[in-house]
Amino acid sequence: MPSLTLPYVPHYVTAPPSKETLEYADLAIIDISKASTEEGRAELAIEVREALLNHGFFYVVNHGYSQDQTDRIFDIADLPFSAVSDSEKQIYAGTMKQSGSYQGYKLRQYWHIDAGVRDQLENYNINRDVTKRGHPETLRPLLPEIKEFSKHNHFNVLHPILRLVARSLELPEDTLVNIHDYDAVGETYVRFMKYYPRTEEEETKTKNVWLKGHTDFGSITILWSQPVAALQILTREGKWRWIRHIENALVVNAGDALDFLTGGYYKGTIHRVVKPPEDQRNYTRLGVFYFVMPNDNVKLVPMAESPVLQRAGIQSRCDGNEALTMEQWRKARTSAYGQSELGVSKETGVEQEVINGVLVKHYN
Repeated sequence: MPSLTLPYVPHYVTAPPSKETLEYADLAIIDISKASTEEGRAELAIEVREALLNHGFFYVVNHGYSQDQTDRIFDIADLPFSAVSDSEKQIYAGTMKQSGSYQGYKLRQYWHIDAGVRDQLENYNINRDVTKRGHPETLRPLLPEIKEFSKHNHFNVLHPILRLVARSLELPEDTLVNIHDYDAVGETYVRFMKYYPRTEEEETKTKNVWLKGHTDFGSITILWSQPVAALQILTREGKWRWIRHIENALVVNAGDALDFLTGGYYKGTIHRVVKPPEDQRNYTRLGVFYFVMPNDNVKLVPMAESPVLQRAGIQSRCDGNEALTMEQWRKARTSAYGQSELGVSKETGVEQEVINGVLVKHYN
């Protein structure tokens, strides 16, 4: 019989949770295990609708991975950074600006943050089709696990959420599932990300902001909760609030594509990353994400057949004839992010750019 022993991976030791008093966002907690019944989905659809309207962020619990499985993924997530040489990283560096695609490494100091300061974070991006390109040697024995992790996110987390969102719009449950096909051409991917501590000079120049306030350009982002506090959301009241770590929970948020598809009903939520609190300042911050986008050929036009959207009023960001496809939007956003010159908005603390005819704001 084949061995069931998994390849050895060094254990990544996470930071202890912060003990500082922080102003946390009061986010809904969605128990996705209830989505297995008709009664449960009816209840959860209401909860998801309220969560998306109030914050655009919510937690998901009981998603099917044990704490041990989640710990294993974080162990794997650290390898592209701790077990790959700088020279090998260069071989597998992405070509975001040229290709408009996040595949491979985004190396440190690629993005401009502010006042001449560049980022101090690395990420490694793996398409859900793990064979799409080559990977560093240390990751190759782990690709089967990464593929299963991708499938778990897609079928056991994403699809149940999309069914709840469709239901909240009074649409057939599989309306959104059908345009988020696992096997279709598209960019949905796993991201491992590691933030490194910065110098005091860098913190001063950027006012402690590590990533400016922005929206994600896909439909849904799934973040696996980790203990280093740094993520903040901009509430509907215009206040920045921290995201609290919940053990073995997921943090889910809406992005641009869902905003387009719902005619502005479910807006992408502005979020940023800032310097961690004092008691976590000397730790690295390791992130695990599943960034979700509709199939590349999907036109990002409002689902006008939704009775909810008809009642609420649809605000299309571009007309049907000039509507962007997901491929056009993701490539333009990927190429521009952290590389383009931003203009000054009339809004205080806001910079902006126009991408494919759509105004994109960055909150500094």
